[in-house]
Amino acid sequence: AMPFLLCLKKKKSPVPLGRSIFQKHTLPIQQNYQALLETCLKNKSLFTDDNFPAHISSIGTGALLKKLPRNLQWKRPHALHRSPVFYAANRKQLDLCQGLVENCWFLAALEALTFHQDILAAVVPQNQSFERKYAGIFHFRFWQFGEWVDVVVDDRLPVNEAGELVFVSSVYKNVFWGALLEKAYAKLYGSYEDLQIGQVSEALVDFTGGVNIRIKLSAAPPDLWDILTRATYSRSLMGCQTHLGVYFPSVSLPCMQATKVLKNGLVAGHAYTVTGIRKVTCQYGPENLVRLRNPWGKIEWKGDWSDSSYKWELLSPKEKILLRKKKEDGEFWMSLQDFKIHFVDLMICKLTPDLMSQEDGKKWMYSLKTGRWVKGSTARGSLGFCNGTFWMNPQYWLNVLPVEDSKKSLGSCNVVISLMQKHSSKHRNRAPHLCIGFLLYKQYQESNRKLPPSFFTQHQPVNKHQVFLHEREVTHDFHLEPGVYVIVPSTLEPQQESEFILRVFSRKHLIFFFFNTLKEIVDRYEGKIWEDFSTKHFEQVSFSSLSQNPEINAVQLQRILNNISWRNFQNFRLSFSLDACQGILALLDLNASGTLSIQEFRVLWKRLLFYLEVFQKKDTSRSGKLDLVELHAAVRETGISLSNEICNLMAIRYGDPDLKISFESFVCFMLRVEIMGEAFRNLTQDGKGIYLRESE
Repeated sequence: AMPFLLCLKKKKSPVPLGRSIFQKHTLPIQQNYQALLETCLKNKSLFTDDNFPAHISSIGTGALLKKLPRNLQWKRPHALHRSPVFYAANRKQLDLCQGLVENCWFLAALEALTFHQDILAAVVPQNQSFERKYAGIFHFRFWQFGEWVDVVVDDRLPVNEAGELVFVSSVYKNVFWGALLEKAYAKLYGSYEDLQIGQVSEALVDFTGGVNIRIKLSAAPPDLWDILTRATYSRSLMGCQTHLGVYFPSVSLPCMQATKVLKNGLVAGHAYTVTGIRKVTCQYGPENLVRLRNPWGKIEWKGDWSDSSYKWELLSPKEKILLRKKKEDGEFWMSLQDFKIHFVDLMICKLTPDLMSQEDGKKWMYSLKTGRWVKGSTARGSLGFCNGTFWMNPQYWLNVLPVEDSKKSLGSCNVVISLMQKHSSKHRNRAPHLCIGFLLYKQYQESNRKLPPSFFTQHQPVNKHQVFLHEREVTHDFHLEPGVYVIVPSTLEPQQESEFILRVFSRKHLIFFFFNTLKEIVDRYEGKIWEDFSTKHFEQVSFSSLSQNPEINAVQLQRILNNISWRNFQNFRLSFSLDACQGILALLDLNASGTLSIQEFRVLWKRLLFYLEVFQKKDTSRSGKLDLVELHAAVRETGISLSNEICNLMAIRYGDPDLKISFESFVCFMLRVEIMGEAFRNLTQDGKGIYLRESE
């Protein structure tokens, strides 16, 4: 039986908190902070950001507009306070409060950042102020799909008539780093309104580039306290979210959020930051406590170990004084048992994933691969939707290697695999997440080819009960025996396009992407169409004296290619030069005979049909040539990742003086890319480089 594939769909109100032609993920226009700052200082002017203006368009177009005060104004911090401060070194003064945007998920992650000054300093550069070299310009850094992005903003902030910030503010009214960081994050994702719905896990990754571990607290592992302990005393950030529940609307709250408070003081469907843990000694024995903070800066838990709980009387006076705070600041303690009952998920974001392996201090390897699901090609959906074409999804070969110094693993290796989809819209909430997941298969026979269709009908994946999720990122933690595996990322439904990144963390591994190699031919080019072609063109081909099978030399190859009746390609004449045909033959003639067998030509012919389809699709001007932009798009369409620099170099090598590529040149270009990629994968030992003998 096939594995049970389930997609957890986002409903309108549960846990998530408050494409025709494929589009590349668009980051904000890159602005050079240092250059802009120097220009403003030289001109003695304050920076105004035209890319994210002090205008209602930067706030949004939907429900958030209805919450705004009547006379919204945009003011700089110097107009709001006599002595504004960008950043306070004292962590106690870093506490932030949520504003009108329902982005508790963002605030909970941001609060977690304040416990790690080195990580915070990477996101919030510290050499910024309202005094020295002040020019009304600030910048922040976020991790976006494998790279750090610098986002520049001016310091005009939305306020009400009383001069109070309407969005994020600090407990200390003269501190503005939080409000400016929120503005930069809103710019990154399109608008303030695009921050309305999200998950703590997303923001944690955006701040760190780390790997998320999600623990369902209803099925928490027995060593949850040990995991929390390791997370607390290592480079980890933690957030959590509550269940939805029966509301208790009689409490007076800011931002029209009163309906969310429960009788126990928790907020339903809300994100909190885990700010600490402590094992205390009561009169009846030890108790494990978890400290949490509400991003609102108020409204706290009312149960056991809350500020007014009788439980504090069970501690020694010293412990009671150290831990108990009778202050309505949104921070409170609760028992681990209550934490597991009243919260749904615990999200732990770690810069290295050794959290779950109990092998702290060991070196971890990290690999990142980019890929895409292309409609009609590699967007084939999950097994449940398309058994016959599932194999055509991208496949990644993973070799998990044994680690000599690992005494605790007992032969198995801890491997964390993360799949993240890229949103295709400038506005984060206008392009809903696709339902994504991946299957992991053990490969029993060595092969450097993609797994064929038959493999998936005969073998079960390692993760038989894979759940597909409507989330940006899906992460799984595996304990694998050393050996070769294949990762197949996919959307739940076929023909859904998106870019994605695949990240693998382990103590030691190699990973490659299986390209659509020359010997893998798309099914739709099989059958009668080949028979008709071969009958027409090979009856006249001479036979080599060395073989009973027809062999084609470069001249014959040229004649055949230039006499093919290309479907839907009559508006200009194709002309393969003898030089091009000799180049093609040199690439495909693996036994150095100077000729192609029918089998080798069959591979070439089907490849030509595939390239033709791609070429026609991307030749939007119908000129019969691809310019640089179209070439980049065509290469992406084939499912191959090439840097812009390599693409440009290939255009110089294969293009005309205007760097335009004919179909003939495109064929030579793509064949070389695929053959060289295959050669590299066959020769490399570590996935990073190759050692060549002179002949090679």
